[in-house]
Amino acid sequence: MKKQQAKQWQALLSILKTAFEQGKGEELLTLLLTLDERESIGLRLQIVAQLLEGAKPQREIVQDLNTSAATITRGSNMIKTMPEDFLEWVKKELNH
Repeated sequence: MKKQQAKQWQALLSILKTAFEQGKGEELLTLLLTLDERESIGLRLQIVAQLLEGAKPQREIVQDLNTSAATITRGSNMIKTMPEDFLEWVKKELNH
């Protein structure tokens, strides 16, 4: 990530943290993201949840979520880069 992009990313994370602490997270995300972007993030969360669950092959997830194999593969590849303790936390949070 380039230096300017890293600064912008950190600024986003900072305002998101503040917004959620002050009960304005949903409003901020609605302001920043288009409907398509919000739907894409929701799909990505479903993909991650199903991949972490490990109960279905990727081909079945493609069919269930009506998405492409490439999208599932990108999610799978990102999961491989994350620390195991973080993935366990995500699994726990998704099961609530």
